Amino acid sequence: MNPQPPTFPTRRATLGALSALALAAAAPAALGQPAVWPSRPLRLVVGFPAGSSPDLTARTLAEPLSKALGQPVVVENRVGAGGNIAADLVAKATDDHTLGLMINGNMTIAKLLNPALPYDPLKDLAPVSLIGSAPLVLVTDVTTPGETGRDLMEAARKGGKAWSYGSPGVGTVAHIGMELLKGKAGIDPVHVPYPGNPQVVTAMMGQQVQLALLPPGIALPQVRAGKLKVIGVTSSGRSELVPDFGSLDEQGLTRGYRLEVWNAVAAPAGMSRANLARLSTLVSEIVRSPEIRQKLTAQGWQVAGTTAEGLASRVQADTADLGAVITSRGIKAE
Repeated sequence: MNPQPPTFPTRRATLGALSALALAAAAPAALGQPAVWPSRPLRLVVGFPAGSSPDLTARTLAEPLSKALGQPVVVENRVGAGGNIAADLVAKATDDHTLGLMINGNMTIAKLLNPALPYDPLKDLAPVSLIGSAPLVLVTDVTTPGETGRDLMEAARKGGKAWSYGSPGVGTVAHIGMELLKGKAGIDPVHVPYPGNPQVVTAMMGQQVQLALLPPGIALPQVRAGKLKVIGVTSSGRSELVPDFGSLDEQGLTRGYRLEVWNAVAAPAGMSRANLARLSTLVSEIVRSPEIRQKLTAQGWQVAGTTAEGLASRVQADTADLGAVITSRGIKAE
């Protein structure tokens, strides 16, 4: 018996099968079910240059987030206006594939400092997760009499307006935080803005200003070299980043005073709730993983990795605290 020759589908049959597959693939969308997300690479926008602290954090997160989502995560630097150009880009994105690595000012007080800002952080940005925070260190110059935080703060109180403090500019966290501290601690130094923290340190060592709130990475080397003195740390309790010095509250020098710089991942407010929830879970898990936690700690952050709700609460609290100072003192960004 002769074997039957093999049969092949006709062109019509092949096209029919392909059409059926296409309809099957489209069925979830037709039934109102969400399409697979992300469907293409995501961009993680940073408002500061390569090598900056926010940029380093973004690049630390990009690779593990890419693995978790199954799509590349590309860090994109959009520098300018203290990070607000990048924040505005994120706020206006409509593609569900744009995220932002923000500092706290971009997500809280930006609109209060500049009413003409084209985005409203409280309305246009969706919190994803708080990545990490860091307190500032209140320092004074070495000629200030006293060795304890209490002695140094008393000298600052007696100095009144004859004392001054430096900050890296009007509207920065160091500026607004010091204005908040003035009311909490009963001191009244005059503000002197500088282009950045290195200039503040130089001015303090030259005894041109007597006080400053500095990041630990900038303050501690000068303290260890005997060029500055620490009054206290602005965290609510002792900080793992500055373990050798007590907080201002812990020493009884202030009450209810907490000031930290922080960074976070945010998305456009219009992003779908399901995608936001997935992002928040993934980012918080990544941040709290041992490998990424170690990297972020080395970058100078107390690792958080909160839920979206946790970040939203922090945004609201900081906006209220610092916003009250901005309003009462009439502070406007330059």
